[in-house]
Amino acid sequence: AKAVREEVDIGDTLTQEQALRLVGGAPLPAHSVLVDFLLLLYKAYADLYFTYLEINPLVVQGRSVHVLDLAARLDSTAEFLCKLHWGDIEFPPPFGRDAYPEEAYIADLDAKSGASLKLTVINPHGRVWTMVAGGGASVIYSDTICDLGWGHELANYGEYSGAPSESQTFEYAKTILGFMTKEPHPEGKLLIIGGGIANFTNVAATFKGIVRALTEYKHPLLEQNVSIFVRRGGPNYQEGLRVMRDEGAKLGLKMAVFGPETHMTSIVSMALGLRPVPKEKSDPSPAASSLLTRNVSSSASLLFTPNTKAIIWGMQPRAVQGMLDFDQLCSRKEPSVSAMVYPFSGNHKQRFYWGLKEILLPVYKDMAEAVEKHPEADVLVNFASLRSAYEATMEAMSFDKFKVIAIIAEGIPENKTKLLNKRAREKGVTIIGPATVGGIKPGCFKIGNTGGMVDNLVSAKLYRPGSVAYVSRSGGMSNELNNIISRTTNGVYEGVAIGGDRYPGTTFMDHILRYHDDPAVKLIVMLGEIGGVEEYKVCEAVRSGRVFKPVVAWCIGTCAKVFAAEVQFGHAGAYASSEQETALAKNQALREVGVHVPDSFDTLGTMIREVYEQLVGGGFVVPQPERDPPTIPMDYSWAQELGLVRKPTAFMSSICDERGEELLYAGMAISNVFKEDIGIGGVLSLLWFQRRLPTYACKFLEMCLMVTADHGPAVSGAHNTIVTARAGKDLVSSVTAGLLTIGDRFGGALNGAAQQFSEAYESGMIPMEFVNHMRRQHKLILGIGHKVKSLNNPDMRVVLLKDFAKANFPATPLLDYAIEVERITTSKKPNLILNVDGVIATCFVDLLKHSGAFSREEAQEYIEIGSLNGLFVLGRTLGFIGWHTHTQSQAHMHIPHHAGHFLDQKRLKQGLYRHPWDDITYLPHDFNM
Repeated sequence: AKAVREEVDIGDTLTQEQALRLVGGAPLPAHSVLVDFLLLLYKAYADLYFTYLEINPLVVQGRSVHVLDLAARLDSTAEFLCKLHWGDIEFPPPFGRDAYPEEAYIADLDAKSGASLKLTVINPHGRVWTMVAGGGASVIYSDTICDLGWGHELANYGEYSGAPSESQTFEYAKTILGFMTKEPHPEGKLLIIGGGIANFTNVAATFKGIVRALTEYKHPLLEQNVSIFVRRGGPNYQEGLRVMRDEGAKLGLKMAVFGPETHMTSIVSMALGLRPVPKEKSDPSPAASSLLTRNVSSSASLLFTPNTKAIIWGMQPRAVQGMLDFDQLCSRKEPSVSAMVYPFSGNHKQRFYWGLKEILLPVYKDMAEAVEKHPEADVLVNFASLRSAYEATMEAMSFDKFKVIAIIAEGIPENKTKLLNKRAREKGVTIIGPATVGGIKPGCFKIGNTGGMVDNLVSAKLYRPGSVAYVSRSGGMSNELNNIISRTTNGVYEGVAIGGDRYPGTTFMDHILRYHDDPAVKLIVMLGEIGGVEEYKVCEAVRSGRVFKPVVAWCIGTCAKVFAAEVQFGHAGAYASSEQETALAKNQALREVGVHVPDSFDTLGTMIREVYEQLVGGGFVVPQPERDPPTIPMDYSWAQELGLVRKPTAFMSSICDERGEELLYAGMAISNVFKEDIGIGGVLSLLWFQRRLPTYACKFLEMCLMVTADHGPAVSGAHNTIVTARAGKDLVSSVTAGLLTIGDRFGGALNGAAQQFSEAYESGMIPMEFVNHMRRQHKLILGIGHKVKSLNNPDMRVVLLKDFAKANFPATPLLDYAIEVERITTSKKPNLILNVDGVIATCFVDLLKHSGAFSREEAQEYIEIGSLNGLFVLGRTLGFIGWHTHTQSQAHMHIPHHAGHFLDQKRLKQGLYRHPWDDITYLPHDFNM
């Protein structure tokens, strides 16, 4: 029997009609159960991010379907999205309707509030979402949606009532918006913010809470084409409607706002397109209107020019400096980078070199502001992590501004990548990546770190165009192609690494056709690989005559023939699921249609040289005289790294060294410091908590003081103490100068870390949800991350504290929670470890809440009044003054070996400190930030 095939468009789901066609050949009594089974199966396949699922055979027995054999593969990169559903094992959770975390969160919020807050998710993939005030009104709105034939699209049921405060409404609205914008719908979504005429609820207060949530979710709402319809009446409704209408226009949202003059449920039929919307409806935003008329193909073949400018998403100073140095090599008149976007900081400026001169590039928190202020930039280089890359790219495409977006991140879930690619095709945007280093056009523009450092750019002659264009999957191999081509031809004209993921944003053919139609390109090089069938499209283009310029190609992965089983190579897309997808089959197919295919990669350069020399001999390529590129000054840090320069240090210190594997106090390892019992914990238990704490608790406090006592002369507090001491000031003034630097940016993370982890744990969030929540809030997780230490170079302070707590505390639920968060964050970057602030904070909360010495209210109070930060202040004061255990000699006074920064500077007889001029950037008097 022949297989039946049904195409399901990206973003769509399997329909009842499609399912019926699929089971048409089955016995008629089994149709109903098979249709239900297929609909559920496809829903599970999409929701759980399967990349492959095969059942063969299955047996239908009455209303039962028996799966006799199943092979399936989950998209492992989707763990940060699917952790809640997958659980802690590698298998999907069992079928069944457990409460969504958002439902549980609203239930918990409702339990703690005098208001009524309810949320039930009916269809998370539905188009119609409601946010209704009033229990009765909520039922009526749901009734109306179903009566009008849209019940299958009704996503949720719920209500907020009982005069919730602005903050409570904000949390309620934010939860619904967060759920609604988890995944887009190809036809957009509808949000009905409705309600009757309230009796006592302050409409303005609740609407201000909703507006706050709309502001927070502005970009997802715009990206997913959400139309909002509002109707409300009651106390202060005029102000509420005004705020909603004004803020909706300001945010650029498609919103229609009505008061009690409009029938309560009229907005439902308006939203569903069954009733005309009165003229009071807001006009579409200019960005939305312009999408209908934009010509996206007029210059589609020309991605980069000598005037191309880019916005960089992410704090990537090294990549930006590399792009600016490349600009100098190419003798560009202006920098190719206009601005940077970094959501985790406020607007500021970053210093970079433009040749010998320092320039300032703006950094924006919000991409919309960057786009508005830099209309000349039409390329986005997206360095967002795999967790953020999808949202950042979708946001970028919402501006109808960028013609090229390079996505550097590897590991974006395949379903998300497909949605990105679909949106890009609709918008006429060229996507390079994901999982790419980018691309380069010599003499014009380079993406991020493409091409390496200046020396490689020069040696590969990437500062001026050649006649050979290449396209590769691998970013690393693209630089190898730069080298091969520069040595065997007159150089690279343009090169693009499309990325190693299974579904790159652009394909080999997209770029080959661009190159083919560019008269400056004389020879095309393609480096394919095992997996996929894209290379066969190149075969067809050559066979049909669409591509007639010479092509040299090689597909890597031919070694797969020696393996007995299918192999997943380094790239996500490098996996052959059939003979056709093997590198051997592709190379043979390319060779048969006349593509120049070497016998191996080893002879690729030779074949490129041979074909190039034929072009030169035929007069198709006329080599030009070589020119010397401009000299690019070497950065001081790099020159120092190479041992070419030296400079005197600004400070001398003999008491602390934080550079090695373990923190040292005057040569004594921190682990050895813990072996001494100085008994301060018992004193603290009396002075701070007015009670004697258990021995293990006292020991823990002592350990906290030991590990926070000092961390080198480079940090701001020690720096201030040293400078003040060298000015001849007394001990109190010197130490105070250091203490005054303690705050949110230095040493103040203990309290914040305790509050963040405690709130997340007690609200019922699983660790993955907490990490995702903080990312959506564009907030850093306090207590996570280290500049030097990582999974491979662990911080011994953290190890010691964790081990002590696990061995001695009655319970460590918050520490265990933080460790689970660390497992998630270190899967992104190995240095996103639980740092010393985080481990002290979580252990301290566990001590307060589970030692039995404090009531729950007392424990919470000590957290809120800053006792954790007190640990840091006291511990660091020891280092500022001088911490030692030796007694002073009766014969004479002397400075002990274990000296603090103040005493150390006095002993070393350091003079007045003056900062060197060459370490200061002097700005002109008329400079305006």
